[in-house]
Amino acid sequence: MKSIFTLLLALLVAPMALAQDNYRIQPGDVLRVEVLEDPTLNRSTLVLPDGRIALPLAGTVSAGGRSVEAVQADIAQKLAPNFAAAPNVFVGLEELAQPKVATGPGGVTIYVMGEANAPGKYTVRSGSTLLQVLAETGGMTRFAAANRIQVQRGGQVMTFDYRAVERGAAATPMTVQRGDVIVIPTRRLFE
Repeated sequence: MKSIFTLLLALLVAPMALAQDNYRIQPGDVLRVEVLEDPTLNRSTLVLPDGRIALPLAGTVSAGGRSVEAVQADIAQKLAPNFAAAPNVFVGLEELAQPKVATGPGGVTIYVMGEANAPGKYTVRSGSTLLQVLAETGGMTRFAAANRIQVQRGGQVMTFDYRAVERGAAATPMTVQRGDVIVIPTRRLFE
């Protein structure tokens, strides 16, 4: 009985593993990166429209059009100078590129990356503000530099200080637009 169960499990898992081996990462996918030697580097990260991801200590890594294994090896190589021995890096597909919120006509697609609790590709109602988008993402991680949130639109970068809003300052409503990339950076050492 046990061998039949093992055989059935192998038949079910093998096609999934093969499918992941052949999968090419695309913009809007969310990758889960885990570093065995330093759990503070573990995070979910959005693949930006240009196909790149950004990770502390590793910088930017080209992910679009590549296999999960290739990205994993690249991250390990970029992290290696920061460790005494080569780090054990694991990369997996946490979420495939799909809008998270269906709003029907009038929705705009935006990207949230960095230290958001749920980074990814979102479709929000036209006229949504940055604060509403931050609420959609479930807020920020404890590593977020909330005073330096960036909204990248075309070649323009606008900054937003969420900490000021927490202190009671009135936020100037910043409306998100189609294609905006919201970057929640990682805090610096003494920030």
